[in-house]
Amino acid sequence: MSNFVDFKNVSTAGLESSPVAEALAGMRANEARYFMNKYQYEFTTVTAAESQETLDYVKRVLKEERGLEFAAQPLETSRFQVGNIKWAFVFYEDGLAINVLYTVDDPKKRAVGFKLSEGMEIPKELEEKKFKFARQKSKLAGTIRGTFFVIKGEY
Repeated sequence: MSNFVDFKNVSTAGLESSPVAEALAGMRANEARYFMNKYQYEFTTVTAAESQETLDYVKRVLKEERGLEFAAQPLETSRFQVGNIKWAFVFYEDGLAINVLYTVDDPKKRAVGFKLSEGMEIPKELEEKKFKFARQKSKLAGTIRGTFFVIKGEY
């Protein structure tokens, strides 16, 4: 069952087990606000237990593109298409959020993004790959650190 993410009344529902639940909920709400403002799309999530196909897809892209496998427990996912862009999100217990942006008709505009909730350390899986993180201020999530890489393969 999908859950609408309300960016006006931020809730930690589904994320309570995270040590940074408030910041992760704010980051999830920040994504919801972005999609509403840019695409008029209502961002929804489902529990990780209900979305093995999405988890497998994101794991495959990470593994095949950069040899990445995360030890953190996935809590929620989201997968949808707006316009010509397919999106997949995974929100992890440690505060990490991963998104896969995959344009249907333009192989040059495909990427994986990583966002770190305020208060979490850089996961060792990303430290080892020497990613550089930019900071973004958010009224909903505090300071979000993010980085990305371009997808080269077909998924």
